[in-house]
Amino acid sequence: MSTIFGERGNPVVIDRIKTELGLYDPLYIQYFRYLRDVFTGNMGTSILTNRPVIDEISSRMPATIELTFSSMFVASVLGIGLGTFAGTRRDRLPDFATRLYGAVAYNIPIFWFGLILKLVFAVWLGWLPVSGRFSPRLSPPPTVTGLYTIDSLLAGNLPAFVDAVAHLILPSLTLGIVLSGFFVRITRVNVIHAMGSDYVEAARARGIPDRSVFFRHGLKNALVPVVTTMGLTFALLFSGAILTETVFSFEGMGRFVYLAISYRDYPAIQGAVVYYGILMVIISLGIDIVNAFVDPRIRY
Repeated sequence: MSTIFGERGNPVVIDRIKTELGLYDPLYIQYFRYLRDVFTGNMGTSILTNRPVIDEISSRMPATIELTFSSMFVASVLGIGLGTFAGTRRDRLPDFATRLYGAVAYNIPIFWFGLILKLVFAVWLGWLPVSGRFSPRLSPPPTVTGLYTIDSLLAGNLPAFVDAVAHLILPSLTLGIVLSGFFVRITRVNVIHAMGSDYVEAARARGIPDRSVFFRHGLKNALVPVVTTMGLTFALLFSGAILTETVFSFEGMGRFVYLAISYRDYPAIQGAVVYYGILMVIISLGIDIVNAFVDPRIRY
């Protein structure tokens, strides 16, 4: 409390708030009360906005989900595509160029890269919006999922859909290009390993066309560890979303966490940590299900 209110905080007010929050109760009672609140969706009230934390998360979560999955799409297309291209042309000029791209992309600071894209495409060229999720000149679509792109399509509002996509492009490219550098290296290594394996050599010896060998035996097996890695890198996307949403004033969970940390909004921080933990469990389960389809050996 002294951290939140400072040294000059009113002792009477601080004492009243401590009583309301149950901070005078024994630690084990506070702990079990916290578990009860988590399982019932009661994560307290945000100090910053004076709204229930669960309401803040519910209103901002769709924006981060939209940004995360669009960034993952960009990273997957670029990373898997270029990694496969490089892996099938090992130690040739395209391979060296792709490896250089992967090294540069993965090591670019997200905050700096976002500012550069914003400066070039939004400020200088004026092709894309500078910030936000939606233009104030348009009316947002009726909320169904909270995802502006999906809700615009459900409402049949094409201008709103185009505007929502335009606002997603720069943040998605910022996160997606950085993450694609990692996917390039992972995909390239696994493609090279798969194409040099015994079962691929056996398939070639039986006279199976190279195209069929690559897609049925090489690429399919190379993608198994890549898919697993994609699930693990969702954590990297969420951490990168904090910086990206801050640069582009994208009102999602990342920006909410940034503001909560800046203003020492501890209930909001705790709620965000629980939210991210639940989301990672769901993503891990989804990755296991996808792997079961990609690799029959691990089906349950």
